[in-house]
Amino acid sequence: MILRLPAPGRATRPYRPRAEPARFTPGGAPLTSRVVFAAAHVVADPYADTGPGGPAAVDWDATLAFRRHLWSHGLGVAEAMDTAQRGMGLDWSGAAELIRRSAAEAKAVGGRIVCGAGTDQLAVTGIGWPYGLDEVRAAYEEQLTVCEESGARAVLMASRALAAVAKGPEDYLEVYGRLLDQVSAPVVLHWLGPMFDPALEGYWGSVDPDAATRTVLELIAAHPGKVDGIKVSLLDARREIELRRLLPDGVRCYTGDDFHYPELIEGDDHSASHALLGVFDPLGPLAARAVRALDAGDAPGFRALLDPTVELARHLFQEPTRCYKTGVVLLAWLAGHQAHFTMVGGLQSARSLPHLARAYELADGLGLFPDPERAAERMRHLLIVQGVAQ
Repeated sequence: MILRLPAPGRATRPYRPRAEPARFTPGGAPLTSRVVFAAAHVVADPYADTGPGGPAAVDWDATLAFRRHLWSHGLGVAEAMDTAQRGMGLDWSGAAELIRRSAAEAKAVGGRIVCGAGTDQLAVTGIGWPYGLDEVRAAYEEQLTVCEESGARAVLMASRALAAVAKGPEDYLEVYGRLLDQVSAPVVLHWLGPMFDPALEGYWGSVDPDAATRTVLELIAAHPGKVDGIKVSLLDARREIELRRLLPDGVRCYTGDDFHYPELIEGDDHSASHALLGVFDPLGPLAARAVRALDAGDAPGFRALLDPTVELARHLFQEPTRCYKTGVVLLAWLAGHQAHFTMVGGLQSARSLPHLARAYELADGLGLFPDPERAAERMRHLLIVQGVAQ
């Protein structure tokens, strides 16, 4: 089969799909050298008659099957994070149900899981945020309760509401400090940069990254034993390396840097990052194989597997970065993990056809599709529906 992919000037170019299927066998020894979570997407129910702004309609069977796929390769699942469209189609009610179902599934299969706890049940009415710090903390507490009652460790997600109402670092220390005082198990903090969500500009009380880092370190130092680690999604490798070297012993740095993850996970003579990555949703089996090479002391083999994936990752996460979920779901459909390319909130429309075609081409070149012929046929149908003759 030859596909005609979009080219500049309203033209097309030929592409011959890969013939060899991907061969990533589930199972194998548990990952040991790094703790690795894939932030997982949700599968929409394409038969649901939903409208703009309505509650998300989730295909629970397909959604949980995808989590079992990730667990089968030895990866942990980071649930109800931004990859699952928190705040971009999945509301708190849907996220709470997702947490409960996925945590129960993790317990049944012995899978590792962490779940996002945020403040997205605080709806905006009119202009601005009609809330104070007490309401923000109470929203966090409600979501933490759902995580803990489900038996899952929590990720304290960055909060748009807190970013809007906090007047400085002291307000972050107050809210997070009160939360850490009451958690029953260590949590993961979440530093999400404005490239992922513009509403988070100046998080931790300052637009100066050095000042923000000092606030984070002060918070962690004041609550020993309460912080498992911090997920850093700033797309700034130097900043992440500097932060992880300053963390207290026993506190992990989880890279959320979808541009520089191979070198950050490999680490240096002083420190290394663990991983909590949205790009490991489509890269799961390959990423697990790479980390097993690192487990065996084969750093060059680790890089040989993971370095070629960076071009795809940078493509998926190009600006506007928050729309990376569209490419992730496209690849899940092409790989056969779901039967359709439909997303909650209609987010399948968030990327252009040339962007999606390039994502397909890069993923196919990496051998990510278990059935390249099926992937090519599905891509062909998408191209035809979008008006690109084949």
